[in-house]
Amino acid sequence: MRYNTKRHEIEIGNTVMDYITFGEGEKVLVLIPGLSFKTVRKFAEAFSFMYRIFAKEYTVYVFDRKRQLPIGYTIKHMADDLAQVMKSIGIERADVIGISQGGMIAQYLTLDHPQLVNKLVLGVTLSRLNDTARDVISNWVRLAVNSDYEGITEDMLKIVYSDEYVAKIGKYFPLVSRFGKPKDMGQFAIRARACLTCNCYDRLEEISCPVFVIGAKNDLVLTGEAAEEIAEKLGCECYMYENMGHSAYEEAPDFNQRILEFLRKPFENVGDESEGETEE
Repeated sequence: MRYNTKRHEIEIGNTVMDYITFGEGEKVLVLIPGLSFKTVRKFAEAFSFMYRIFAKEYTVYVFDRKRQLPIGYTIKHMADDLAQVMKSIGIERADVIGISQGGMIAQYLTLDHPQLVNKLVLGVTLSRLNDTARDVISNWVRLAVNSDYEGITEDMLKIVYSDEYVAKIGKYFPLVSRFGKPKDMGQFAIRARACLTCNCYDRLEEISCPVFVIGAKNDLVLTGEAAEEIAEKLGCECYMYENMGHSAYEEAPDFNQRILEFLRKPFENVGDESEGETEE
């Protein structure tokens, strides 16, 4: 089932941005995925299947970064790009989900273009760098600059995913890895380096829309503490998976269900649940 999945591209500056749409709901949901070798255009059906739970109630837009980014591009630049594209295609206001780097972009989108965001979900992300995130991301940048695709994918398998998940997908990984290998590792390096520019923690109190933070205690990429401090700063609803890592958005079977339940709440009930709830 394709969930009415469609591929699109739109000109922005001297390049284009790819995005996909799926679902037929009346409400609008913008999904910003994390840093990855997977492009939304190439993996359109996989994205629509992964987030199919939203397809009945929403028309879902999944946005990639611009195809060609100059050296020195920042998370704020990416958020401004997204705002420009949303306005260009007629999205006046949407519920927004940002995962990992997508969560960084979503925070800047909400801070600098608040009229576009109705409700905000931040998954396994951060608002300011910590030592763990700096070390992990800097290593990915170094490997990308050296065109060491195998080195990055090996490191990602080791620290992003659980051993159980790697064992399950291991036999498929060589095929997926070859299919997902980018032509230009330099663009991945620019996108990865942008994570190092995320520094909006001191501005978080400017966010006035309802927010749900969902993180993982064993996040070896950005740390679980990074998600928790966002929720504490905002005083918003937070759910932390006790025994999962950064890939909780793929591995936790109820990850998207928890998000949908938050998005369904009327505004006056958002945030009623206690902060820092953990997995049973």
